[in-house]
Amino acid sequence: MNPVPDILRILPEVILTLTGVTVMLLEASWPDGRSRRTLGWVAAAGVMLALWASLGQLALPMGTGFYDTVETSAFTIFFHTLICELVLVVLLLSLDTLPENSHNQGEFYALIVFGAVGMCLLTGAVELLLVFIALEISSISTYILTGYRKETARGPEAAIKYFLLGSFATAFLLYGIALIFGATGTTQIYEIARLAPAATNQSLILAGMGLMLVGILFKVSAAPFHVWTPDVYEGAPLPVVALLSTAPKAAAFALLLRVLYEMLPTLRPVWSPLLWVVAVLSMTVGNLAALRQQNVKRMLAYSSIAHAGYLLAAFNGLGSSGIAAASFYTAAYVAMNVGIFAVITVVSGYDEKRPLVADYRGLIHRSPLLGSLLIFFLASLVGIPFTGGFLGKLTSFSVAMNGGAVWLVIIGLLNSGLAAAYYLRLALATAQRPADESAVAPAPLVGAAVGAALLFAVAATLALGIAPGNAFHAAESGAQTLRAPSTESSAPGHPAGTPR
Repeated sequence: MNPVPDILRILPEVILTLTGVTVMLLEASWPDGRSRRTLGWVAAAGVMLALWASLGQLALPMGTGFYDTVETSAFTIFFHTLICELVLVVLLLSLDTLPENSHNQGEFYALIVFGAVGMCLLTGAVELLLVFIALEISSISTYILTGYRKETARGPEAAIKYFLLGSFATAFLLYGIALIFGATGTTQIYEIARLAPAATNQSLILAGMGLMLVGILFKVSAAPFHVWTPDVYEGAPLPVVALLSTAPKAAAFALLLRVLYEMLPTLRPVWSPLLWVVAVLSMTVGNLAALRQQNVKRMLAYSSIAHAGYLLAAFNGLGSSGIAAASFYTAAYVAMNVGIFAVITVVSGYDEKRPLVADYRGLIHRSPLLGSLLIFFLASLVGIPFTGGFLGKLTSFSVAMNGGAVWLVIIGLLNSGLAAAYYLRLALATAQRPADESAVAPAPLVGAAVGAALLFAVAATLALGIAPGNAFHAAESGAQTLRAPSTESSAPGHPAGTPR
């Protein structure tokens, strides 16, 4: 068999990088006074090419490249595809949201694309130093995007908080990598999986795993590492929040699956109870805090913390079933979450003049389309049947039950009922008639780009709830490829694209 050229194993990342550079060069040479909206379409076209390249990697044999630092497998392709789709939706959302006179639009689009480079690379990295580099590429882009609205006080404040806390979390991750290297003498994930069980200093392995978990759980907004989430969501522009709440979390969950199930599977008796506790904390803290919120963005920020707990419940599943359930829930969560933030973006606008739950009263009467879509996505977040949210929770709780985490499932179901209270409050406000119909604001306009983004989110949420066969199959195929190597070989089933 002819070896696969290494460049094909990172082709989506190459396309995204070239797209970001192209947008930056065009921004620098673009005439003053001319609309930058075209640059957004250039970025969207590049992301579509990267999505096509990700799907094209299905034809490649499973293996690694660049001296066993990146991998191409069904698992990486699943998350590459998911991230590219999410970034495309966020770009479409931004096209109709950013005002024509907003500053540095080209840089805004380029930063989104550069962030996608890091996220995609993070899902395919099988070498811990590359994991760190990919995480930094993604994080730096999102730090800057968070403070994009410089004319408001909350934008820069949110960016500084996110940067400082994110830097601490990254330091924990890097220190954990250093400890694992000290115990095993390597940063290659398959080699660590082979050497860790026989390492003479198991305390270093345990400490390294704990520190890495702190860094990764910060990225997914799991309690007690969630304190940055509400302030950052409230201060960042809505299209950026749609990105922050979905794509980076998908990449971080992919990394968490790889670290636990592929790199340190022998430590399952240690990390499984830890994630049990984190899942319970995330669900309970997130839902209790969300009940008290009147600001819609802060409410959904705490909601995302709770959903991180629902997803972490799948990590108590056994073998590949837990990996597949977590992957499927990730897809379901990001579809409905990007959809609800798309609706809120249209309703509130770039200046976010309607931030409170009370401001949504009568939305369905002002705009039947937006009101109906908001209620639909809220129903999916609750877990109503025939939506992606229902099947996501069902699969996560089912594998947790099969793994023996009965009390975790009971706590999760109680929290789902608790969450319905604040989702229902927003849904009822949307369906109510306004107190003074003469003072009702006109219905927000839905542009073509935002309409396409909403259509994609609705279709994905419905497909994952009604006809999830293809998504389940892709998640299960990815789970089958995420296996720890045996002791006979450092990476059986993972032929190197580049010989050592």
